[in-house]
Amino acid sequence: MRVLAAMSGGVDSAVAAARAVDAGHDVVGVHLALSRMPGTLRTGSRGCCTIEDSMDAQRAAAALGIPYYVWDFSARFKEDVVDDFVAEYQAGRTPNPCMRCNERIKFAALLEKALALGFDAVATGHYASIVTGPDGSRELHRSAAWAKDQSYVLGVLTAEQLQHAMFPLGATPSKDEVRAEAAERGLTVAQKPDSYDICFIPDGDTRGWLADRVGTAPGEVVERDGTVVGSHDGATGYTVGQRRGLALGRPAPDGKPRFVLEIRPKDNTVVVGPKEALAVTSMSGSRFTWAGTAPADPATPFACDVQIRAHADPVPATARVQDDVLVIDVDEPLHGVAPGQTAVVYVGTRVLGQCTIDSTVSAVPVDA
Repeated sequence: MRVLAAMSGGVDSAVAAARAVDAGHDVVGVHLALSRMPGTLRTGSRGCCTIEDSMDAQRAAAALGIPYYVWDFSARFKEDVVDDFVAEYQAGRTPNPCMRCNERIKFAALLEKALALGFDAVATGHYASIVTGPDGSRELHRSAAWAKDQSYVLGVLTAEQLQHAMFPLGATPSKDEVRAEAAERGLTVAQKPDSYDICFIPDGDTRGWLADRVGTAPGEVVERDGTVVGSHDGATGYTVGQRRGLALGRPAPDGKPRFVLEIRPKDNTVVVGPKEALAVTSMSGSRFTWAGTAPADPATPFACDVQIRAHADPVPATARVQDDVLVIDVDEPLHGVAPGQTAVVYVGTRVLGQCTIDSTVSAVPVDA
């Protein structure tokens, strides 16, 4: 096959490209330029897709003897990922930009261009597996390395995208094995540290970054019953589950710490309450997709597991589609769920689908 290898400049994508070459495919490497700031440089392990990363990807491609290109996707990235990130925070939600990047850039814009140029598949260094069923349909599954499994961030992929996706690292039992293989191949990225945090906020100061772009507006901090307990200088600087930095003007009646429970952008209010109120029994979202073949009757409740963060543990749940909304009821109350997050639904090791969470149901009533 003609394979386009997305090369981020890290060790995983370099080894994935190498394995695609070993498999006999006609491989071309491409690095995505997602920022038009020419001075963007990597700082430690923060960020990705920088000038340094591009150079590392180029060196890896040269070592593998494959053609290498840099594609400018910065305008698309700003519109589909960065602007979406800002809009979600302004709407009181907590977005996941890595999910949006996989959905709209790496497996939408990139795949669209790859297919137009005659490529058969896009290969990435994600730790996930694709299984082909008896009917020829493709399913997305967890990788062999559960500690490194990245199937969660790929939960946004559609059946059509899975038809053209390739994950050469899916059966690899550990990241150490990938690094050892890179060293044996003479790849200079063998010991390069993993990236983390949001790539377009390399210093990790999300609150300050948002304040620079949307400004700040003072507002009230209230209990769930409406009692005013403090003030804030900008609701976009808060996230559900946050405890520090609330600076409440009065102690809670029960003397317990307060946590952010909700952001209400319409009236610029931050709602706080006890930790117990962060537990939810149900979540739902109208923006949902199926990764491969959809359930035969999604309106009938079915048993599954749900995962709400890339590194969270999956929890038992029951899901169904009701009035064009995916509703997920967890067997036991789940903490740290916020609108804007992505809930990925699994059946066994298979990724069945996902939704962007619009609303949740608290396990603790307001009057409790």
